[in-house]
Amino acid sequence: MTATNARPEAGAGASSVVRGGRDLLALMVLPVPLVLAALPAAFAGGGTRRWFGGRGAESQRAEAQAAKDAAAEAFYELDTAQRDLRISIETINAVDSSSRGRKASEDFAALGRRIDEVSHAYITAVDSHDLDRDDLEPAVASRARTELTRAKDDLVRVKGELDRFAQGLGPLLGSAETQLARLAPAVERARQALLAATGALDTVRAAGLRADELAARLAALAPELTKLNQGAGKHGVPETLQRADVVLRDAEAVRTEAERLPERAAEIDRRLVSLRTRAQALTTRAGSVEPVLSELRRRFSAACWQDLQPVPEQAATHVRQAEDKLAEAAKAREEQRWADATSRLSTVRALLNTVDEAVSAAGDRLQQLNAVAKDPQQEIERTRFAVRDAQRLAMAGRHTPDPRHARPLDDSVARLERAIAGLEGRHPDYWHFLTETEAVRQTAARVVSGIREERGGGSA
Repeated sequence: MTATNARPEAGAGASSVVRGGRDLLALMVLPVPLVLAALPAAFAGGGTRRWFGGRGAESQRAEAQAAKDAAAEAFYELDTAQRDLRISIETINAVDSSSRGRKASEDFAALGRRIDEVSHAYITAVDSHDLDRDDLEPAVASRARTELTRAKDDLVRVKGELDRFAQGLGPLLGSAETQLARLAPAVERARQALLAATGALDTVRAAGLRADELAARLAALAPELTKLNQGAGKHGVPETLQRADVVLRDAEAVRTEAERLPERAAEIDRRLVSLRTRAQALTTRAGSVEPVLSELRRRFSAACWQDLQPVPEQAATHVRQAEDKLAEAAKAREEQRWADATSRLSTVRALLNTVDEAVSAAGDRLQQLNAVAKDPQQEIERTRFAVRDAQRLAMAGRHTPDPRHARPLDDSVARLERAIAGLEGRHPDYWHFLTETEAVRQTAARVVSGIREERGGGSA
């Protein structure tokens, strides 16, 4: 239904004028006596409808016509608002499948039923009264005006409900429009990312790199591209946006890795050379461990070197394992299995680090034991200084130290004295002495750190 159905139609007045003209023409062709006789009849009927019932009847007709025009305008405005709001609801339905979106649709449907009711009442009122009738009675015109005014008021009332409902849809509609605005650019970005990834892959292949893994990952995106091309009408806006984001992310990852592939291949080549050189150097260094152990056994007690006994054998084993992994890495590089090559090289590096640490530990042990055997006093003073420094900090600004700080420091002093006493005898355990002094210094450092954290937190 539209507002034009409720518009009045013109034409009745014009037809009466035409009939009056025809009557006068007939009188002109009559003989004079007949003309005189016919004049009263001509002015008593035909084109004199405006005089029927007097001014009161015409006033009632005009008021009814005004009410009809006002109702038609209200109907037109309601119909336009309903059409606009239906577009908004369809926008929300296309994007939002949540309970709020479903409720908005249900509420709009309920409003639609009320709109149908008042529109039907309006059309009935219009169809029930012919305001252009020549013999329209004042009472009929008054009744028409009343019914049309009531129809107009109902139309305006429901229009107000529709406007308030539309205002309440603001957040939902804004979110839906935002997603719809994102849809086309998101899909286009995903397509462009796939195109760029394909181009990057073609470039590295032209350079002699197969990039089979990257090609497989790119091929796996083909079904997603098909769904993107099918559009949101089939798969929904949220799902399409999510799919576009996934395709964009995965395609960009493929492109980035493809662009880095030549550099990655060169890096693997450099690491292969570097780790081979390091393995050879460590093989040479591992040969020096046995003479170091021999000197340790000759000059120091068993406790100072027993834990180092397995180092030569372990070093040789780890170097052999590293060489085997290097061969596997070289084969993976040749076959362009980049992930496998990188993994093998990481294993090689870890094995060689272990060998390096073990070989260095033997030499460092001999150096430390020689130093303390020659002059233990330097190690003793170094440790006592660390404890005294912690004690001074614990007493700063206090008459008595906090037991939490004093107890571990007192224990450390006693522990240091026991370590010093252990140096007496024919074959002192210098390694035990060194480990004890290191432990005492670590305890003092923990106390200092705790005090500074407490005082820093209190002043903050």
